[in-house]
Amino acid sequence: DNKFTPGKAYILASPEERAKLIFPDGWDLSATELLSGARERGRPSYDGCDLNRSSGDIWLLEQLTEKLGIRQDLMKVFDDNDGIVDDIITLAIFPMITEFSYRRLPRWQLIAKSPSDRKIVPGSITRLTQQITEQHRMELLRLRAARLGKEEILAIDSTSRSAYGDSLADIHWGKNKEHLPLQQTVEVVAYTLSSHMPVYYRTFPGNIPDSRSLGVILTDLEHAGFRDTILVTDRGYETIRNLETYILKEQAMIMCTKVQQSFVAEKINAFGAFDCRPDEMEIDTKEQIYYKQYDIEYEVSSTGTSSKKAAKLKLNIYLDSVRRSAELVGLDSEIKLQEAEIRKLIDERFPCDDDVTLRRNFNYYKITYEPVTRIIESYAQDEKKIAKTRNLAGFFAITTQKVDYSAMETYKHYRLRDEQEKCFQQMKGQLGFDTQQNRSEEGKTGRLLILFVSLMLTSYIRHIWKTAELKKPTSKNNILMRLAAKKEEM
Repeated sequence: DNKFTPGKAYILASPEERAKLIFPDGWDLSATELLSGARERGRPSYDGCDLNRSSGDIWLLEQLTEKLGIRQDLMKVFDDNDGIVDDIITLAIFPMITEFSYRRLPRWQLIAKSPSDRKIVPGSITRLTQQITEQHRMELLRLRAARLGKEEILAIDSTSRSAYGDSLADIHWGKNKEHLPLQQTVEVVAYTLSSHMPVYYRTFPGNIPDSRSLGVILTDLEHAGFRDTILVTDRGYETIRNLETYILKEQAMIMCTKVQQSFVAEKINAFGAFDCRPDEMEIDTKEQIYYKQYDIEYEVSSTGTSSKKAAKLKLNIYLDSVRRSAELVGLDSEIKLQEAEIRKLIDERFPCDDDVTLRRNFNYYKITYEPVTRIIESYAQDEKKIAKTRNLAGFFAITTQKVDYSAMETYKHYRLRDEQEKCFQQMKGQLGFDTQQNRSEEGKTGRLLILFVSLMLTSYIRHIWKTAELKKPTSKNNILMRLAAKKEEM
């Protein structure tokens, strides 16, 4: 009856191989539609084959790629290649929905209406990620930068990520902070605090500290077209050299500053002795902290004999009295514990450790020992170091440039960077990217771009979920009404 019945060869063939087959006109091919891998996607058919596909969560995420301009930007980056863009979006949303590894992706595509029509097997993922280059990354960053408004606040921070394999160039140096028997890389993300999603990413070798990476990040942002932005960084990026780099580049910034820096410690020492707080500081009744702002004159030598003065450089010093009290109690306790340990070594005439370990374990004492036997002969408190620690207890500082914020406005803007920490938690938790999954250098760039797309979607969803108070619904109808409202907005 001219009806084609699939055999073993047809069933095991890939969709690409099946598409190459040519059947005579008039043949009945309905039997091929019963195969799970060949079913069409869509709504349930009540008078025919069951063509149901789970698509609600996928539909929502696809709508978000349109709303946030992610699909449009990816289409420009990959020359309007729908196949590549659909594959990238599928790979980006799969861990968000399932929290499974990509080994389960082909099975998931059999029951879900994924953006990509083709079956994505591990080999397909490898070939796709190896096609993505650094040029694609920079072009995507340029397009995302063009969507930012003026004076956007970007929080920059990094996290470490363990890596499998031994062929990645970035993992040959550095120590794993999580004490795992794996090497690590450093992943940097710039997170916009207005649209609440990442807009920049980069990876560094595992031995590069944050302070050394800032120059490369600023160059990246400049080439990617990030202009009129305010950068927010924590103490890990703070050095005098980086401060001068900000000044030379005339970059607006909010930077947490170590109180041990000379220009900060000088202001704190000028307060002199005080009981509860220095008389010069004011209190914020809501945050319950004391504050004072200073205008700073700073000049940096530029090329040749020229120099450049800082524009609106301000130092904001804060005092948390509760934190100061806790730190002072901890200091007294640590001094007493160190002395008890030193007395024990003396009584037992036990040789002390090497000088580096000795300074680390007994940092509030000056110790003398017999050079040959390394038996401790005497010890005394390091009064200068103890006095400095007491004086700086409870203080913290934030430096700003090219912004007209008061001390408390600066403090509140800096605290917004806590959102970025949630971004890293999503990367290592919900998305399952706590380790570098790829073992070869070729596919690393592609994997990072896919992860970047995932982070944009998860960060935006989390922001909407939090601000719309969907996490505390009063009833099921409340959830449906809010989701319907969001759907109308999209």
